[in-house]
Amino acid sequence: MCTNDNARRRPSAGGSASLCQIASPDVLIRIAEEGAPDQREAALRTLATSVALRAERAVIGKSLRALDVGIAELAFLAPGADAHLTVYDVEHGGDFDLPGQRARGEGDSPSPDEAVNEAYEGAEKTYDFYKEVFSRDSIDGRGLEMVSSVHYGTEYDNAAWTGAQMIYGDGGGGMFLPGGMTKAIDVIGHELTHGITDFTAGLHYSKQSGALNESFSDVFGSLVKQHGLGQSAQQADWLIGEGILAPALNGRALRSMKEPGSAHRFDRQPAHMDAYADLPDDDDPRNDHGGVHINSGIPNRAFYLAAAAMGGNAWEKPGSIWYLTLTERLGPNSGFQAAAETTAEVAGELFGEGGEEEEAVRGAWQAVGVL
Repeated sequence: MCTNDNARRRPSAGGSASLCQIASPDVLIRIAEEGAPDQREAALRTLATSVALRAERAVIGKSLRALDVGIAELAFLAPGADAHLTVYDVEHGGDFDLPGQRARGEGDSPSPDEAVNEAYEGAEKTYDFYKEVFSRDSIDGRGLEMVSSVHYGTEYDNAAWTGAQMIYGDGGGGMFLPGGMTKAIDVIGHELTHGITDFTAGLHYSKQSGALNESFSDVFGSLVKQHGLGQSAQQADWLIGEGILAPALNGRALRSMKEPGSAHRFDRQPAHMDAYADLPDDDDPRNDHGGVHINSGIPNRAFYLAAAAMGGNAWEKPGSIWYLTLTERLGPNSGFQAAAETTAEVAGELFGEGGEEEEAVRGAWQAVGVL
């Protein structure tokens, strides 16, 4: 088991904090290879924008690390002493135009821009979920302002946590329906959870640690949605981004936690370690940083199985186990084995050693071939 002194953890841009995007680059490259001409152009543009954004963050991050400056110290993250949520319009600009023009903050009337309101309300529901369920005050646990920017880029077919804030493209490029990213509360919850991971476990965005990074975001993105709808584990659909995919993907959602690999025609998520994709972490988008979106299907299904076995509301017992594991027990290089052993151990600590909850967690990880 790996433990961390989280009270002193402070991610710096380009350090443990990563550019984490909801859409897998391997799916975008498939669209670029097989889609219609306009879809190929949009997919390539999204990939190029993502590469440029990541490169810019790497350069800025190197400078910030040299100065020992963390994201919480960046001025635009806290323009108001009492603000905890603000949405900006970047007006189709890029990274150096962020955050853009202020569009809606606390106490403001709804904007005439639907994307602004959806981003604001989605972030607010995510903030409320973490506050009500886990007593966590924002991303850093200390009231850090949650900044979001809409209308990023041109037909940017993604939503992302940049390591400092949220960005939302308008979609419509072949992977998502126009405006789809801000309409899915689980997508918003997913991306903001990457920020929490940055401030806690700091899971490196590569191979198994990166797949866990993605999986924890899917877990809590789904729980934000379930909590808002008042759904039990049995009632939930366990889909991420249901209803926002473009027709070209011929699918119902971006990912399925219950049935990994079944969400759309390009979905190649494994549900068991027998099918684990051992990919290199290189510059080829087909390899998805060593399979971070691809292999996240394995821990995703483990959480679903644990939640189904425990029954009731998944944000209660299984959610508390996964939350404590993420925020206090895992470290940057933790892999599947560490996550499995630690969640089982935490289940015993919280609900009784050798109890039904611990057995449900162990059984779930055994079912996907990790334990």
